Amino acid sequence: MAVATGLAAGAAALAGVALGTSCNVQLKRLEGMQLSKKNEDVEEIVAQVGKSRKVVVEEEPEAPMGWQGFSMEEARTHTDERQSLVIKKTPVEVLAELQRGNTRFWMNRATRPERSAFERRGLISKQFPSVAVLGCSDSRVPIEIVFDQGLGDIFVIRVAGNCLDTSTMASLQYAVHHLKVKVAVVMGHEACGAVKAAQLPSEKLEQEPSELEQALKGIKAGLNIQALQHIQDTRAHDREAVTTNVKRQVERLARDKGIMSKVRQQELMVIGAFYEISSGIVDFFHEFSGPAPAPTQKGAAPSGDEPAFRRKPSRGVKSRYEPSQ
Repeated sequence: MAVATGLAAGAAALAGVALGTSCNVQLKRLEGMQLSKKNEDVEEIVAQVGKSRKVVVEEEPEAPMGWQGFSMEEARTHTDERQSLVIKKTPVEVLAELQRGNTRFWMNRATRPERSAFERRGLISKQFPSVAVLGCSDSRVPIEIVFDQGLGDIFVIRVAGNCLDTSTMASLQYAVHHLKVKVAVVMGHEACGAVKAAQLPSEKLEQEPSELEQALKGIKAGLNIQALQHIQDTRAHDREAVTTNVKRQVERLARDKGIMSKVRQQELMVIGAFYEISSGIVDFFHEFSGPAPAPTQKGAAPSGDEPAFRRKPSRGVKSRYEPSQ
């Protein structure tokens, strides 16, 4: 009986071992099938991604070839269309566009609008800038870059100390009367060497070459040296000296009858500006614009002491970037 019971227990144990072995085999087969299926799925996905990438590459348009294929006549037509848009702008709109360009510059959002080869061909036969800027020769004050403007956008005159003389006045007169610019800017800048040197004693200036001496004494004549001596803060002193020089040049422009006739007809704005090298910001001030003032009495012209133009307050600078405009 005991033997029979032992045999039965042994048989049951062997059956259990056989069943366990069978289950293990089945599990391994199932895992193998699942792994194989996963590998097939991965390969299929990779193949699909590869196909889609190939399709994208095949459908990608070719890079533009610039002006190739365009005739000179088409370039001129394109330039004429751009010119017609510039002509329609008012002085206020042109100044606002200049301010937005400077805002892009000092916020590191400059677009660097250099023209394409096609557009450059169109500029061969004509130019139509909307702004004329009398600026300083200082290498740290590149006018087009500071205002984020491209080729043909600004008529630039640069001379040490941004001062008016025969040549610079003639250049501005040409820009106003022949190029029909809408805004004339006299722009000084922070740490101007010419303005700083002009504040030296006259005996120091006389040690310079004659032409340089004459230029520095011309700047010195427009500065209030005594008033500047009372300003102790270095940066405030520098800004006051530079802006005073700018105001003197703007007021000299305001005495030009031809230029002021354009101002009275609201075809031109004359304005001063100060470029701060440390921040990149240009501040506008001392603006001459608008129609002639009304007569003081019925039928009477303004007296000699009254300005023949209207002076407006500074427009300042835009404090935020407005990409939609």
